[in-house]
Amino acid sequence: MVSGTVGVSTALGAVLVSLLAAPAQAAVPAGTAPEARVAAEDLAAPDDAGLREVLRTALAQGAPGAMVRVDDNGTVHRLSEGVADRVTGRPLSTTDRFRVGSVSKTFTAVVLLQLVDEGKLALDTSVNSYLPGLLPDDRITVRHLLSHRSGLYDYTNDMFAQTVPGFEAVRNKVFSYQDLVDLSLEKPLNNAPGAAYSYSNTNFVVGGMLIEKLTGQSVRTQYQQRIIAPLKLTGTSYVHPDTAIAGRHANGYLPPDEAGSLVDSTEQTVSWAQSAGAIISTPRDLNTFFSALLGGRLLSAAQLAQMQQWTPVNSTQGYGLGLRRRDLSCGVSVYGHTGTVQGYYTYAFTSKDGKRSVTALANTSNNGTVLTTLSRTLESAFCGKPQTTAAARSTAAVNQVERYEDIAPAIARD
Repeated sequence: MVSGTVGVSTALGAVLVSLLAAPAQAAVPAGTAPEARVAAEDLAAPDDAGLREVLRTALAQGAPGAMVRVDDNGTVHRLSEGVADRVTGRPLSTTDRFRVGSVSKTFTAVVLLQLVDEGKLALDTSVNSYLPGLLPDDRITVRHLLSHRSGLYDYTNDMFAQTVPGFEAVRNKVFSYQDLVDLSLEKPLNNAPGAAYSYSNTNFVVGGMLIEKLTGQSVRTQYQQRIIAPLKLTGTSYVHPDTAIAGRHANGYLPPDEAGSLVDSTEQTVSWAQSAGAIISTPRDLNTFFSALLGGRLLSAAQLAQMQQWTPVNSTQGYGLGLRRRDLSCGVSVYGHTGTVQGYYTYAFTSKDGKRSVTALANTSNNGTVLTTLSRTLESAFCGKPQTTAAARSTAAVNQVERYEDIAPAIARD
């Protein structure tokens, strides 16, 4: 059963209480990569027909369901195709909860940068100053972790070298943070600290360890007190090591590397990721979170500026501190994160001023074609209708960079 829904509504929305007395915007520090600065009111209107075409293409490429929600300064666009549950045939809804994967990294980065604001943490201090003896090189700083420049090897490359067997081996397993760091340290550093961008889940596992060491509380408690409760993210939770997603949710479906049946991957501990990827949320909540972040409601102007010091990833992307920047074909830059966890692909991004946000989901993974296709929701949401054939070709070229996943990042999944 395949179904489609669409809805557009206008609402004032709840006013988010500012957590810090900070300006709504912060200038990007000198010396960082250039980016387009376009206010939400200057963006082209979202292209609902284009969004619908992207979702239907994802289904044709193997996703059981796909959805997108755009919050545009009070106007809401909701589109969905396909099913949340292949057994019951229940249609996917933009109100469904799902596993957000590496979008969790931005939550972790926000908590750490709030600790910087509170004087409990310094970005350019050695991680070993806070966690003595943990890492093999005293030169690795907190900034290196958050910008993926530590050189720490990503243990998921080995853990998920074989997709389904790797997943089933850890589906119900509970790791400690130290267990995961130990797996990483079985391999040498990828590069000298600070020398190069190299995406690694290990960085944000260590980030979770820092949060718990400096606050004396669990990551779950810190997410709840600092982000989830203040922003009223009612569909967001961190349940590790529990395996179930509470309430109405999208099931995740994991294809094997070779021909075979899809695996329902919904229930798992996500203990292999924890502070690098175990949050559960909804499109509304993720849009609220990224709007609040870029709108200056979660961090001081100084820390928001630090978050936007970009390390080049390729010609169209930069990585800050737990935050991605993507430069679209229409000259607009958007800010957020991608997420991959078994059975779920997520894109969650917002405009420079936080007034237009989009979250898109496909309830599959291990499918590089769907991953590339889903990225096109950003073009339709922020650039509007394509104006020329040349622009369409440009968009297609940009999308070709989506070859790797947030888990096992050294392994191409296309």
